[in-house]
Amino acid sequence: MSIAIDQKQCIGCGKCRMICPGSLIHQNETGKAFIKYPKDCWGCTSCLKECPVHAIRFYLGADMGGMGSLVHIEKEGDVLRWIVEHPKGDVSEIRINTKESNHY
Repeated sequence: MSIAIDQKQCIGCGKCRMICPGSLIHQNETGKAFIKYPKDCWGCTSCLKECPVHAIRFYLGADMGGMGSLVHIEKEGDVLRWIVEHPKGDVSEIRINTKESNHY
């Protein structure tokens, strides 16, 4: 599991760096986020949820059934939209209402 940070898309807000529980995300001299050792990523996806410009993608490798898909998250009020970009170009979406996700 690991993340990929698009330096061109990053706006340097630092939210990902502050939320990363492993302190794995850093900022370069221009404020752009980077992860020095992607293999050390815990896969918690906290940074994806905080990035306001979707500059961070979560890599779904074959070991997770993703076969190289990339995931990013978009917020719409109480709904998190998990956007999955598949290697062949198709896109799928998983919608989770955060107010209802923990109801049993």
